[in-house]
Amino acid sequence: MAPTVPSAAKSASPSQPSGKSEVADLKQQLRQLAGSRAPDADDQRRDVFKRVISCMTAGIDVSAAFGEMVLCSATSDVVTKKMCYLYVGAHARAHPDLALLTINFLQRDCRDQDPTIRGLALRSLCSLRVPNFVEYLVTPLTTGLKDPSAYVRMIAAVGAAKLYHISATACIDADLPASLKALMLSDPDAQVVANCLHSLQEIWTLEAANSEAAAREIETLYSKPVVFYLLNKIKEFSEWAQCLVLELASKFLPSDNNEIFDIMNLLEDRLQHANGAVVLSTIKVFLHLTMSMTDVHQQVYERIKAPLLTLVGAGSPEQSYAVLCHLHLLVMRAPMLFSSDYKSFYCQFSDPSYVKKLKLEMLTAIANESNTYEIVTELCEYAGNVDVPIARESIRAVGKIALQQYDVNAIVDRLLQFLEMDKDYVTAETLVLVKDLLRKYPQWSHDCIAVVGNISSKNIQEPKGKAALIWMLGEYSQDMHDALYVLESLVENWDEEHSPEVRLHLLTAVMKCFFKRPPETQKALGATLAAGLSDTHQDVHDRALFYYRLLQYDPAVAERVVNPPKQAVSVFADTQSSEMKDRIFDEFNSLSVVYQKPSYMFTDKEHRGPFEYSEDLTNLAVGTEAQENVISAQRYQENDNDLLLSTSDKEDNGTRASNGSATSTYNAPSDLIGSSLISSQTPAEASLINTGGPTYSSQSNFSLDDLLGLGVTETPAPPPPPALTLNSKPVLDPGTFQRKWGQLALALTQV
Repeated sequence: MAPTVPSAAKSASPSQPSGKSEVADLKQQLRQLAGSRAPDADDQRRDVFKRVISCMTAGIDVSAAFGEMVLCSATSDVVTKKMCYLYVGAHARAHPDLALLTINFLQRDCRDQDPTIRGLALRSLCSLRVPNFVEYLVTPLTTGLKDPSAYVRMIAAVGAAKLYHISATACIDADLPASLKALMLSDPDAQVVANCLHSLQEIWTLEAANSEAAAREIETLYSKPVVFYLLNKIKEFSEWAQCLVLELASKFLPSDNNEIFDIMNLLEDRLQHANGAVVLSTIKVFLHLTMSMTDVHQQVYERIKAPLLTLVGAGSPEQSYAVLCHLHLLVMRAPMLFSSDYKSFYCQFSDPSYVKKLKLEMLTAIANESNTYEIVTELCEYAGNVDVPIARESIRAVGKIALQQYDVNAIVDRLLQFLEMDKDYVTAETLVLVKDLLRKYPQWSHDCIAVVGNISSKNIQEPKGKAALIWMLGEYSQDMHDALYVLESLVENWDEEHSPEVRLHLLTAVMKCFFKRPPETQKALGATLAAGLSDTHQDVHDRALFYYRLLQYDPAVAERVVNPPKQAVSVFADTQSSEMKDRIFDEFNSLSVVYQKPSYMFTDKEHRGPFEYSEDLTNLAVGTEAQENVISAQRYQENDNDLLLSTSDKEDNGTRASNGSATSTYNAPSDLIGSSLISSQTPAEASLINTGGPTYSSQSNFSLDDLLGLGVTETPAPPPPPALTLNSKPVLDPGTFQRKWGQLALALTQV
């Protein structure tokens, strides 16, 4: 049997730190290695530093070892230096008093012979971000910008921007922007030039709000000497730096066409770059420079088509989606230029859903007379896709193509074939599209109604599909013999239909049917209005009341309102305005194109949501809740107005309130309205219903109710309420106030 190893001899694993005991052990080892000059001291320090970083990564607080880490920083090992700087940068802001210990050794390392250590020390010194240490940053940064090593100059250029964020005054007083500008125009290293450009843009953009000189300096960045100097060196830059320079070039305003062609010739080879960001940045420059040159602008579209299509087929799905978003924006501006490349937008089996959806939108946009048949044939194949959202989108795409084409014979036949598929979502989407087609092409009503008439409403579960079917039943009830009977069955199952959209369409459809087939629809209309008036949904209830009062006033007027002569819809409303699309185009090669909205709509606070933002994050309030509180306060004030009335007036007012159910209801039959609906209305709310409405005689009410077969007896009109007079000397003692307070009804309960 092998002897057991004592627990004290077991070394703690760096990946499994043991908390406070581990930190104490690390402090002791660091203290022992602080002044050690043993041959293997550097290797031991590296191992201990690895354990410290491991504990820090695991979430253990190792700030107690800050002093020991600083003492062990005196080493020439670059790996150990990096770990020490990482540790210092992580704990400096949380422990500024301890960070003061690091200033001496960081400044000392900034003068080290090794340029790597100088650069690392300068980066760590600028990353401390402690306002009290600003005075210690200026001299190393000024020296770093003149360092013979390009690595140090590159870090110093970024450090200047960090210093500006810590203390803008110190950065400007040290004249660092001028040093950055001189270095940008003279340094032979491309990365140093790129870092200087980035820092200058950041500093001057923020400073321009307070200084006119900074605004003028920004204009110098967009001047011809600077732009052409950077473009001539663009091949030496990294991909990130090339995007930075190209973004600068897109804001350049050329003085003549020769400068435009010179820039395009310089950037011609960038369109073949392997990086998608560089290609998109180059395209942005080409498009913005040629906006005033119509012919050249069209040639630019032809030129950039091939590079974009190449990027779509190569690379990850995420890159393909980003490029497709930009292609979609270009297709919306020039669909004819991409109409011959429609096969490039066919969906592949390996494409993610978000890529497929975008390709379907592009196929819809580029469809024209020459390629409609091929595109519709491809889209019809997607209708049976196992991915239900893609199948829905493909059906919608077929409908959109039909709405924008003149010859729609084959497309309508394809859509009607979808109704034969035994899939609920396919039927629902197709019915919605058939409804839109009939609004634009009324001449196709006979062919469509012949197929739609065979569909049972019981087989349609989706509200929008059922609503579309009901619309067609009401609109073409004179051509569909069974339309009334289908509507009657839906009215009989009114309570089983939970969608307000379907109930609203059913009310309108029965009204239309009544004006086209009055004798048959008379009883169904009465039942529909009765169901609508007793409905708990406010919109359904209001529409039923509106139709009832229209019929009371004049059936001829009601017919002109509900079923007027209709003209074919020529153009359906676009979801985005042309101004919105132009703003997105101006922000080409940004997230605005991917989100399909301008940047202010997802960066400004007022577009983030319905919350009221305040400095205290705990005081977030939604506007509707605040409005409910105001309404409840107003109701309380209305109920408490009797304090200003005399005693006799209070009694008269109380008598009026007790008869509120009689005076607050509308002139509809009482048996059409549920008692719960009447009791749920306050007198103030019920009185609003009759405000401004016409006064009808009881004879006209009786005639309409008899017509609809409702059989309502005549009810006498209530007596007029007494006039109110104010009490000139109101008196309220504490006891009476307490009693009245206890008699008030509960206004609002909120959990």
